[in-house]
Amino acid sequence: MPARGKSQKEPACGAAVRLFLASSNLGKLNEFRALAADQAAAVSLELQLLPNFSELPAFEESAPTFSENAAGKALHYSRFADLPIVADDSGLAVDALGGAPGVRSARYAGPNASPAGRISKLLLELRASGSENRRASFVCVIALAVRGRVIAVFSDSVEGTILENPRGAGGFGYDPLFFFGPAAKSFAEMSAEEKNRYSHRAKAFGKLADFLASSPVL
Repeated sequence: MPARGKSQKEPACGAAVRLFLASSNLGKLNEFRALAADQAAAVSLELQLLPNFSELPAFEESAPTFSENAAGKALHYSRFADLPIVADDSGLAVDALGGAPGVRSARYAGPNASPAGRISKLLLELRASGSENRRASFVCVIALAVRGRVIAVFSDSVEGTILENPRGAGGFGYDPLFFFGPAAKSFAEMSAEEKNRYSHRAKAFGKLADFLASSPVL
């Protein structure tokens, strides 16, 4: 896995690297675009949703690891695109629950559960475990594929603890439960800009940007 660090060469002539995001989620696209803007010093990235995403054969994210899901999704959708494809898989891993909800984070309380329902389920399971261990981590894996070939996979995480009750109105998913000690806030109490300084997704995306700044394969 390429390590994040200072690029060995600058992007040629400042030309933007164009990428498709394997998603139809405009909110996710906007989040990735915000991260791309923060990485402008490394490389100029232009992200778009993969055209006609909902009409393409779907990829079932049923693998047991974030890396397999992200790489499989990127590989699958790269066969339908001329541009490089970026795909991600991310979730919350709670120590006392053996790493759950993990890759099932979005489906933890059922496929149609609300964010509040998933939070309630997590708190119930944690209380039922009887453990006083509140340690948890958010994990993100981002994969890059081009025309049926996985080029690289990047991962990162951020450590925190699970609160006894949700705090904050921002963010999404499990953010109201995830307390980040160095900032003394839950992720849901942070602004988007502040969260992007610490988050698992921002760190993994930074590795992707560094790779694209120096990679000759695209």
